[in-house]
Amino acid sequence: MKLFVIHGPNLNMLGKREPSIYGSRTYQELLSYIDDYAKSKNIKTSFFQSNHEGALVDFIQAAYEGADGIILNPGAYGHTSIAILDALKTVNLPAVEVHLSDIYHREAFRHVSYTSLGCIRTICGRGFAGYKEAIDTLADHLKLR
Repeated sequence: MKLFVIHGPNLNMLGKREPSIYGSRTYQELLSYIDDYAKSKNIKTSFFQSNHEGALVDFIQAAYEGADGIILNPGAYGHTSIAILDALKTVNLPAVEVHLSDIYHREAFRHVSYTSLGCIRTICGRGFAGYKEAIDTLADHLKLR
């Protein structure tokens, strides 16, 4: 099984960006955390991060022939991007949305996630552990666990 793990704007700044909300661990630590857990389940990962909406859409589209499922942390685009939602619907692969923070206990504008409408599950407020849950969710969904 191969999963595309896609990160939106500002995730590359983990460890520097609002540590009271996102913690002090870095983006590279997050990628290692995800990859180590995926490897323990015999799952391959392909990572992508961009601060640009169109680049995220392009990578989601590439999943159509390159992945069995998607883990997406859209960052702020989750609350604004119909284009990313449409890309998820277009590739029609199981996707899990992950947010490190609990978007439902933050500013009101963060309570709506358009991208979640193209996902089989949304996980928020679990920090790095949310990615383990996402991997397990997709593995169960794809019956390859």
